[in-house]
Amino acid sequence: MAPEVRTVMNMKPYREALALPGLRSLLLVSVLARIPLTAAGVVLTFHVVLDLGRGYGAAGLVGAASTVGAALGSPLLGRLVDRRGLRPVLALTTVAEGVFWFSAPTLSYPVLLPAAFLAGLLALPVFSVVRQSVAALVPAERRRPAYALDSMSVELSFMVGPALAVALATAVSPRTTLWAVGAGMVAAGVGFWLLDPPIRSAGEPVGPQRRVPRREWLTPRLLAVLAVSLAATLVLGGTDVAVVAVLRASGEVGWTGVVLAMWAVASLVGGFAYGAVSRSFSPLVLVAALSLCTIPVGLGGAHWWLLCLTLVPAGALCAPSIAATSDAVSRLAPAGVRGEAMGLHGSAVTVGIAVGAPLAGAVIDASLPLWGFVVTGAIGALVTLAVLPVELRHRRSAPPTDAPAPDLTPAPASL
Repeated sequence: MAPEVRTVMNMKPYREALALPGLRSLLLVSVLARIPLTAAGVVLTFHVVLDLGRGYGAAGLVGAASTVGAALGSPLLGRLVDRRGLRPVLALTTVAEGVFWFSAPTLSYPVLLPAAFLAGLLALPVFSVVRQSVAALVPAERRRPAYALDSMSVELSFMVGPALAVALATAVSPRTTLWAVGAGMVAAGVGFWLLDPPIRSAGEPVGPQRRVPRREWLTPRLLAVLAVSLAATLVLGGTDVAVVAVLRASGEVGWTGVVLAMWAVASLVGGFAYGAVSRSFSPLVLVAALSLCTIPVGLGGAHWWLLCLTLVPAGALCAPSIAATSDAVSRLAPAGVRGEAMGLHGSAVTVGIAVGAPLAGAVIDASLPLWGFVVTGAIGALVTLAVLPVELRHRRSAPPTDAPAPDLTPAPASL
């Protein structure tokens, strides 16, 4: 009887969050909208290599151009959302996505490079908009399960999107897959435009507001959260490459899909547990734990099943780490600049992935595959250690307040 009671109690945070008006439809649309976004990188790689006859290095440059554009554009689009509202930004980015993806098959490689940068600069801001809308729809005390659901939906999208892209590109053609992704992007933009999720809560002012200077909200604490967000995805990007390298070195590269699927399942389970527990966890602690658990993963490289087992602890911390950083940004940023703050969070996540993968690749090329896990995990841990004094200094100097502040350092255990 007791286990049943505990299960019911663990579901309560999710039931309460999903009962809030608008959250279910937001999460459902976000899962479908993110699928073409997660497929974009794979599709561009296939197109450059197979249709244009270029190498993987050339394909990597196109991906890098798109990533740089997205990193620069995310906070700019978020700021535009804060000032002009959501629908004008969705209209602009949806048109830009349609133009790029439907014209991409006709572009030569020298033209595709700057076009990919511009497409990244005006990319549909689904990730940051969803997180901004979660903050508007959900009271602060219920955001943890809501952001956990958001992180789990991202994981599902990454499990489906690239696999669908590979299947379509190999079964039909990369050119057709480019158009399919473009259609998905346009459908996602139209879906969000019709849904028009709120970007301010009921108690927050709407319409043009006084411009809040960045020095008032881009505080050392917020910068610390952005830094650990980058560190988390740097570790994840490095892990992705190191898994392939370790399996290839052991002659078991055919099991790559199974190992990565196990990693994703562990992340889903960890994300669910994070949203169901009754206490808050610090993003600094979660990212530090993710980094430390990643360092020894390469020791399981002798067998694919052993690698699966060693990935489970780190995998279980993936979704919670991203959810915790999103939650912290939503609490630290004032409502009037939340779009720009979430855009900066999106940029940090994007840059982390973009840096982690080639960094792990360079380390692996210069040494052994297991060092890809060690180096990226160690860098993640060092970043969390470097920003820890910022939060400790805040705790010493902050006056007592009745309003709960986001926990960025470990809270004492309680029963």
